Amino acid sequence: MKILVPIKRVIDYNVKVRVKSDESGVDLANVKMSMNPFDEIAIEEAIRLKEAGIATEIVAISIGPAKAQDQIRQALAMGADRGLLIKTDDDVEPLGVAKLLKAVVDEESPELVILGKQAIDDDSNQTGQMLAALLGWAQGTFASKVEKDGDKLNVTREIDGGLQTVSLTLPAIVTTDLRLNEPRYASLPNIMKAKKKPLDIKEVGDYGVDVAPRLETVKVTEPPKREAGVIVESVAELVEKLKNEAGVL
Repeated sequence: MKILVPIKRVIDYNVKVRVKSDESGVDLANVKMSMNPFDEIAIEEAIRLKEAGIATEIVAISIGPAKAQDQIRQALAMGADRGLLIKTDDDVEPLGVAKLLKAVVDEESPELVILGKQAIDDDSNQTGQMLAALLGWAQGTFASKVEKDGDKLNVTREIDGGLQTVSLTLPAIVTTDLRLNEPRYASLPNIMKAKKKPLDIKEVGDYGVDVAPRLETVKVTEPPKREAGVIVESVAELVEKLKNEAGVL
């Protein structure tokens, strides 16, 4: 089984995000960038499937600037076999990403695509579902457990009411949730080996896909600062504040 794992270059989750002074977007100057945490979980799950003898090859793919090679190399150091970068300096919306991934799937013919349920920069949570729709494949979203059962893939997914297990017919799309696994750290020897693993670089134009934006960002602002808490003297005062100030009663 070949597994395709799309990964995204995002601002590191430990970094405090700064908004540009003109409110046109997020300031990326001199900011540490990392692999999207949900995609890191996807890479780990693909590696575990390979270690279990289920997968035979793992291909890590990213769509973004030339510097996204760093994140692909990280995936290769974790255990992916080869990488592919579709180079672009423009922001590509989820639909455009899904179209490009479909073109790659048509070329690579994987049986499984595993990707993070969302990216922590835009929180769209759309790419996996859109890719499944474009391919006409089964999908298991928000996966907290993945098991191969014959020619089926059983995916336990997190829903509002608890857990739901779906049986997918391969080929399929799986999007990962936080509780699926704990990603491994890449060892120094594996980091050195990753430098020799194949990493192809292509352009968006190579796939003949229309990735023109459908949305326009009007304004980006920081969330309002949280106000300090208030200590009340009695239950009556608490009820009064909840009723008249918070408006929750």
